[in-house]
This record gives sequence, C-alpha cells and structure tokens, in this order.
Amino acid sequence: MTRRVVAVLLDVLSAVLVMLACLAPGLIASDSALALVRIPLEAVLAVVLLLLLPWPVARRVVAVVLAVVLVVSALLAALDRVFSATVGRSFDPVSGWPELADGYGVVSDSTGPVGAALLAGLVGLAALATVALIAGALLRVSGLLRPRRRAALIGATAVAAGWLVVALVGAQLVPGEPVAAADTVSTGIAKTREAVATAGAQAARAREAASDRYAQLPATDLLRGLRGKDVIVVFVESYGRVAVQGTSFSPGVDAVLRRGTADLAAKGYSERSAFLTSSTFGGISWLAHSTLQTGLWIDSQQKYDQVTAGDRFTLSAAFRKAGWRTVSDVPSDTRPWPVGTSFYHYDEQLNATNVGYAGPRFSYARIPDQYTLAHFQQRELAKPHAPVMAEIDLVSSHTPWTPLPQLVPPDAIGDGSVYDPQPAQGLPPSVVWRDPEHVKQLYGESVQYSLNSLFSFLTTVDDPNLVLVVLGDHQPAAVVSGAGADHDVPISIVAKDPAVLDRISTWKWEPGMLPSPSAPVWRMDAFRDRFLSAFGSG
Repeated sequence: MTRRVVAVLLDVLSAVLVMLACLAPGLIASDSALALVRIPLEAVLAVVLLLLLPWPVARRVVAVVLAVVLVVSALLAALDRVFSATVGRSFDPVSGWPELADGYGVVSDSTGPVGAALLAGLVGLAALATVALIAGALLRVSGLLRPRRRAALIGATAVAAGWLVVALVGAQLVPGEPVAAADTVSTGIAKTREAVATAGAQAARAREAASDRYAQLPATDLLRGLRGKDVIVVFVESYGRVAVQGTSFSPGVDAVLRRGTADLAAKGYSERSAFLTSSTFGGISWLAHSTLQTGLWIDSQQKYDQVTAGDRFTLSAAFRKAGWRTVSDVPSDTRPWPVGTSFYHYDEQLNATNVGYAGPRFSYARIPDQYTLAHFQQRELAKPHAPVMAEIDLVSSHTPWTPLPQLVPPDAIGDGSVYDPQPAQGLPPSVVWRDPEHVKQLYGESVQYSLNSLFSFLTTVDDPNLVLVVLGDHQPAAVVSGAGADHDVPISIVAKDPAVLDRISTWKWEPGMLPSPSAPVWRMDAFRDRFLSAFGSG
C-alpha cells in the first residue's frame, strides 16, 4: 500500500514539475502567481514526442535535450529580469556574456572571490540537478501514459485544440500573460530575433563609424578655443538624475552641489549644467564613456567591441592630435587596458597599480576618489607642464555603496594609509542590501562623497587654465532609481576663463552645478560633435 502511495505521489510530482518547468519563464517574468494558471503548449508537445518515440534510448536522449532547453529558457528569463533590474534592458544572447562576466566581477568584489566562486558553483550544480529532475519527470509522465498511448494522444490533441482556441481568443488572467502559454517557444524566438538584429546592426555601425568629418580636420582646426587649457573629463560613477531630483536622498546631494557652486564661485570658477541621456543604465560604465568620446550610440558590449576594434575619432584622440598630452586615470583597473592605447590613444594610463596607493580597499572601489584626484593634481598639475587632457573615473559611488570612505585633510592624504581604519567603520554589503531604503541612503552618501572630493580638489588646485567636464555615466540600478526611471545624468562644464563658457552660450545650459528639472537634455552621443564644434576653429 505504501509503495502504491509513493508511486502515485511521484507521478503527481513529476506532472507538476513538467508543468512548472514549461511555465517557468513566464513565472519569472511575471510578478503574479496567477502566471501558473495557464496551459503550457510545450508540456503537451514534449509528452506527445516522447510517446511517439519507440526506442527507450531515444526517449532518454530526447528527454534530456528537452530538459536542457527548458532550463536554458528559464535561465534566460532570469537573466532578462536581472539585467532589466540592474542595467535597464534585457540580456542580449550575442553581446551579453562579457557583461555577465563583469557582473560576476562586481559580485566577487563585494563578497570575495571565494564567495563568488561558491555562488557560481551552486548555480551550476542547481542547473544540472534541475535538468536531471525534469528529464526524469518527462520520462515518468510519458511512461505512465504509454500503456494508454492512443487515449493519451487523443487527449493531447484535444488539449492542443483547446490551447489554440484560447490563444485565438487571447484570454488572460494576468495582463500580458495569455492563458495559452508558450513561454519556452516565445523566449527562443525572441532571443533568436535579438541575435539576428545584433548581427544585422554591425554593418550599419561600421558605416557610421567610418563617416566622420572631424577625423579629417587638420590639427590647427581642432579645439582652438581650449588652447593652453588643462581639460579633464570627470565621470562620476552612478551619478544620475535621481541623485539630484525627486528622491529621498536628492536633498543631501543638492545641498552639496549648492555649497560646492558657492565655494567654486569664491575661487573664480563658473559653471554651466544640463542633462545627457546615457546609453546604459545601472552599470557597464564603459558604454557611456565610449558613447561620449565617439559620438556613437554604444549601448551593448558587442557594439563596444566592434567600435573599439576600429579607428573612430575620439575626443581624447582629437586632443592628442591638437597637441595635448593625454592621460586616463581609472582607479578600478588592476590590469593593462589595451583599448586605452589602441583606440583612445592615451599617452599614459594610470590605474590601481601605478598611483602609489597603499591604503585599504573599499569594496568595489579600490581607491577613494579624494586620493585619485589629489594624486592626479600632484602628478600632472602641480609642476610646470604642457597642456594635459585627461579622463578621470571617480568610482567611490559604485555599487554596492558600502563601506564608504570619508574625507581627510588634503595634507594628510599621503600614500592613502590614512584611510586604513575607515572600511571597518562601515557595514558590509551583505548587511546593507537586506534593506532597500538603507541601500538608497548609502547611494546618496556615496555621491555626496564623490562630489565633495571633486569640490575639494577644485578649490585646492591652483590652475587658472583648468577646464572640467563633469558628468555621470549612468543612473544607479533599479533598486535605487526605481522602475521605469529614465537614463538621464547631470553634466557640468567648469572653468575660470569666461571665454570658455562664452563658447557654449548657445547651448542654453543653466548656471551652477545643479541642473533644474527643465534643464536641456541631449543624447550622450550628441556631445562629441557639439563640443568639437563649439571649441573648434569657428
């Protein structure tokens, strides 16, 4: 009797598992458990296929293949959800793999390499175990129906017909989730279309990259309005519109910007600010950097790889051609960056290995922003020098936003050892990320720290020819920005020489470092051409 009960229980569990596996992509994408109340076409087709196969070995092979397809489909749906929550778009099956690897790097930075490896191993083992369970469930269900194969096929035909009727009617219990479900099939079709579209766009991007009138200009016609100036493009990590408008943490950031604007005015600076619409969201910062520098809309790793393999004329290349010494300063990098030389044409690259930092690491941010700016000032600006153009990345406001560094007196920075006690004074990400409100609070504090570091640098450095372009790379992840947030980031141009801002007077950007809600908004790929035009020979 007990054996009979166990057998019936296993039969029921196998049928439920097959149904769940087929409905999993839609369930993952949906916010409602009502997504389970649907008819999965894949379950019917899988059982019919196994019933029609006469050879046991063939049935086992097909069952495993079907299980792999179902698990892969569910994983793709999960990746879509994760990517949508973090970078504001779905997972691209062609270009998304390097981005997935970069995401693993962020997890490793937050949890440690051992924790990240264990997590990845557990996911892999869970996927293999799920494949085995689904394959076993398919074989058990088809084995249960095989003695009644004729009746089972007739029933399957009836269910398929009912599915077709429901599909044609378009019945839905959950908005956007038809009762007639074909989640695995639709996921496969959608990802195939994405792959084809990605491949088809490559030729168009190559043509766009090749047609560049600024690359043909002589050096004498490039950037004449900035001759003799030190020009620094400062990217503030995750500095988005939500940092300055309409959130629980924006008043604190706004106060820093207003106070900083007043401090800069006392030192003879003026500023103009607006917004740019970034090509990325929540992460993958280099897509925004390359979009700004190239004037091309680069919103995926595949596009980035394609463009940076070519010779598109970048802002850094324009400055170098016009006679500036060019420098990149990326304190999160620990390895050589070949693209910095082959594509951006920087004369020198600074990173975590060659700036003399001997202090502690702050989660993802290896080096505090205050140290990055102070070291750059001492290395490049403090002594007599030829005009320099640099891109500096401020990374202290990078997720997970904890623990955060604190400002120290400029004359105490030294080699960074002064920061040694600070990481232990903050909370680890595993604690902070249990509470979304706490995450938002620390995000706001991290942006305040980065901006305060910038203002401290500007009010300390004595360089009347200094010009800065300060902007965010993207909005923070959806846990901070919220669902449906735009991709806008603040941008400011800061200078002491009034002639610099006179060159952009037609842009109608607003005075100060804090753009209002009605400030102009450009796409980020429009900046390069407008900048080169404003400061060119005209």
